[in-house]
Amino acid sequence: MNILALLQTIEDSISKTSLRQMSRVILAMLCMTGRVTMLGLSRWAGEGGSYRTIQRFYSTAIPWAQVFWQFFSQSLFQKDEVYLLAGDECVVSKAGKQTYGLDHFSPVCSRRSSQASHSLSFRL
Repeated sequence: MNILALLQTIEDSISKTSLRQMSRVILAMLCMTGRVTMLGLSRWAGEGGSYRTIQRFYSTAIPWAQVFWQFFSQSLFQKDEVYLLAGDECVVSKAGKQTYGLDHFSPVCSRRSSQASHSLSFRL
């Protein structure tokens, strides 16, 4: 399977360098077993997938909403099909003061706010 051929549909959303790095990371993830770490990715990525390349990829800001929409609309969308969009909200209580995104949230099931990390994801 040629991962780069599948990723050609999103080449307008991200740079060619990020696209090449993403193809190496995806291929390495598909080959690996066990824990997925940056060191493990660099070992399985082969030529052009050094540890520093993996670091650069993960430090790059990628417009994921645009990338996902472009991939879906150009590769998977069929005009006669019906698609469902679902959202999922998750509040995880956290301890400590140095956690990124830590704020006070009030979950529906409890009446008081607590320090927590909040995420919202959508699936199509």
